[in-house]
Amino acid sequence: MFTECASAKMNRFDLKGSKATMKAIVTTGNGGYDKLEYREVPLPTLVPGEVLLNVLAAGVNNTEINTRVGWYSSTVTASTEDAAVADEHKATANADGGWNEATPFPFIQGTDCCGRVVAIARGGDESSIGSRVLVRPCIRQSGFQSPDNIWMGIDFDGAFAQFVKVPAGDVFPVDCDWSDTELATIPCAYGTAENMVNRTNLCAGEHVLVTGASGGVGSAVVQLAKRRGATVTAIAGRPKMEQVRSIGAHHVIARDDDIIACLGENSVDIVADVVAGPTFGGMLRALKRGGRYVSSGAIGGPIVSLDMRTFYLKDLTMIGCTAWEEPVFPNLIYYIERGELRPLLAKTFPLECIADAQREFLQKKHCGNFVLIPPPLDA
Repeated sequence: MFTECASAKMNRFDLKGSKATMKAIVTTGNGGYDKLEYREVPLPTLVPGEVLLNVLAAGVNNTEINTRVGWYSSTVTASTEDAAVADEHKATANADGGWNEATPFPFIQGTDCCGRVVAIARGGDESSIGSRVLVRPCIRQSGFQSPDNIWMGIDFDGAFAQFVKVPAGDVFPVDCDWSDTELATIPCAYGTAENMVNRTNLCAGEHVLVTGASGGVGSAVVQLAKRRGATVTAIAGRPKMEQVRSIGAHHVIARDDDIIACLGENSVDIVADVVAGPTFGGMLRALKRGGRYVSSGAIGGPIVSLDMRTFYLKDLTMIGCTAWEEPVFPNLIYYIERGELRPLLAKTFPLECIADAQREFLQKKHCGNFVLIPPPLDA
């Protein structure tokens, strides 16, 4: 998926002998870890409006695994973990496995990128060359008034490589003392979390219930909701409850505890959910009249049981949350530069060890995010 196009100006950029290839993880199709191939591929070529980044660090997310195993197909009803385990030793092609559309195999995944600007397409502003940046992976090609969106590393080549090309308008310089790997924990997880918080119009004093609170998105929601002055009740596995409390949760419920027994009915203003599955009904019962339920995932299983009477008699609002709103990413850069967020870097892996990273990721023993580090340019 490396398109022939207009040449770029590569001022102050040395490709170590002007080689025209890079190392990358190419995902070749739906299936197990054998579909992740570490190999040399052509260097991306820029078209007007794009920039080229040297990838410094790339985060690991559920969405890359889900895309590889075809979990977004409507034919799949299992949890993300069960679907991934089922596909570990076999290749299952899902024609509609990319968010109910075809996935553009073979391609390079990776939705999280901390990188350095090394080239600008002809006609672009070269002042950003050399800047350390984060990439907004949710691209709103039709503008922010339309819900249409495409994603880096899902709809086009992403950051599991030494270089990635992206639209110039989705590159955000960041000035902070965080490491590259810490910054790579931010884009997908914190962008999704800030979008959830923003879409619900969460206000100070409200009570929010956060599921999957030890994961990337859940732990980000905990921080971002507390930052806005909310009371946060989080759900996490028992071994991780103290870690979740340490990042700002006021109350923590064990994942296998009954939500209603712990909180009571009509007790929270907002549910921020990435889990769904069997606990869905209890979450809606926990909402107050006029409460808001927002979802950006279904790692516990996409098929849920909904009593419509709970929904309409309580005047609930349900919000599906994929397309990021315009303020989301600028907000994150602002929070980072003011020291209002805490990166949760669980572990790093060399890029070529992506299968090891995803296997460990699926064990769900960590709190926060895993990050891949591409090889140096002279490797």
